[in-house]
Order: sequence, then structure tokens, then C-alpha cells
Amino acid sequence: MTRDELSRCHARALAATGRLRLPLRSRVWKGQAGEFQGAGVGSSLDFQDHRNYVPGDDPRHINWQAYARTGQYTMKLYREEVRPVVDVVLDASESMFFDPKKAERVAELFCFAVESARRSGAATSVHLVRGDSVRPLPSEIIAAHRWLDDARSMKASDPALPPDLSRIPFRGNAIRVLISDLLFPGDPEPVIRLLAARQGSPILLVPFLQSEATPEWAGNYEFVDAERNSRHHHRIEPSVLKRYKESYTNHFAFWKTATRRHQCKMARVACDVDFQTSLFAEALPSGALETAN
Repeated sequence: MTRDELSRCHARALAATGRLRLPLRSRVWKGQAGEFQGAGVGSSLDFQDHRNYVPGDDPRHINWQAYARTGQYTMKLYREEVRPVVDVVLDASESMFFDPKKAERVAELFCFAVESARRSGAATSVHLVRGDSVRPLPSEIIAAHRWLDDARSMKASDPALPPDLSRIPFRGNAIRVLISDLLFPGDPEPVIRLLAARQGSPILLVPFLQSEATPEWAGNYEFVDAERNSRHHHRIEPSVLKRYKESYTNHFAFWKTATRRHQCKMARVACDVDFQTSLFAEALPSGALETAN
């Protein structure tokens, strides 16, 4: 994809953030002063409760009206306002960019997640991961539409392995967004456990092509292993195609079961339709996104 194409993907993502966003208001936050309500006590105008005065308390929060009635000092308590925390992770596996339609949808999802977090005022960190290789992504690289160059240049000891999220410095109490097609072998549990650790709220945004889910292969084909860049000749008989479709369906059934176990929101986002249409089709109903208003 060219920089111009990435810029257009970014524009479509920005347009989508006007209607949808990450589910930031669906949870209580703790942390620094900011826009969203927190779980502690702070200085916002949202009154919460009273307690007895303790020497050293800020006298500005003394309830003087109550003192005039009772002669006792009490403190007004307010719910703190905090800044949400969002960790965005992009799976930079070659299968994410092998097909032009899929590469475009990956770019839209990535830009949407980053812009949605930033527009909310969230403390946002962004990482790329390919196998056991991890790279933090500075905001200026994203803004200049140069992040795909970084993604495509990453080297892993075995690029076909699952993304090693243990190498990413996830922050506590964060929404953690993984953008991945999930087309790697292995048990989903380790990936989702890492996303959910330290009170994380995991979200999976999963781009997919209909031709991956329900191919119509028949006869002789040369298949390309996108991760290892190797080619293999196979003859596809009806029985082989049936086994493939069953394996594909079972693979994502395992992921859905694991996400329910860990209260992880998962949305498979089709690459074959308009971006916002695709988001509204599953990301909103699944709780992976919420309406912006």
C-alpha cells in the first residue's frame, strides 16, 4: 500500500470515529485527572459522599453549611475524573497484508483504534508484533503514514508463530486492543490471558476475507505460505475442501469460547464490505465498540 492509500484509510477511520468508538464509558477508570469518571475520590464536580474531617485535609472541601448546623467538620467527597488507558497492538504478520482488500481493512482498523483512543483523551500506547519480534510505534510514524514500512520490515525467528504478547509492556487497568486475523496455530488461552492480565479489558478486532472462510477451490492449485514466502502444490478434492472449511470454523469457535471465558470482546470484521457497515454488523453488537454519542 502507498502512503496515499494509507492516508485514505486513515480518513475513513476518522470518519468512523464520529459514529463509533472503543467502549471507554462501559468501565470505571482509575488514574490521572481527565475526562472520564473514576473509582476513587478526587476534585471533579460530581458529588459522591461525606466523611469526617482529618487534619491535613484540603479546607476547600469542608462542608461549611453542615458545620454551621452541627459544629462538626465534615468533608465533601467527589468522584475523581481520570484519563483512560488504551494499549493498541497490531499483528504485523504477512497474512494481514497479503491480500489488498485485507491490507486496506487492517489499516482502517488500526487507524480507527488509535484515533478512537486519542480522541477520547486516553493515554495511548501502540506496538507492532510479529512472532517473537515487538516494536513500539511512535505517534509521529503513525501520523506520517509510515507505520506500514515498520510493520513490513520486522523480522522474527519464525514469523509463522503466534504473536508473543509477553514482550509488550502492557499497563494495568487498560483497554487492550489486538488487531489480528488470528490465523496462527496454537491455543487461544495464552494470548487472551496476557491481554486480560492486571485488570486489562481485552478487545479483538479480527479482519477476514470471505474467500478465506468459504473458498471455492477445485483442482490443482499453487498455495503460497504468506509468512514463510514458500509455495506448495496441492490438488483440492471436495473432501479436502470440506476438511479445510471445518477446520476454519472450528478454529474460530475455539477463539470465541476462550473470549467468553475471559470476558474478552471479539468482533470479526469483514473485508469485503464498506468499513462502517462492517463495524456496525458485529463490532457494535458484540460490545467491542460503542456508539460515539
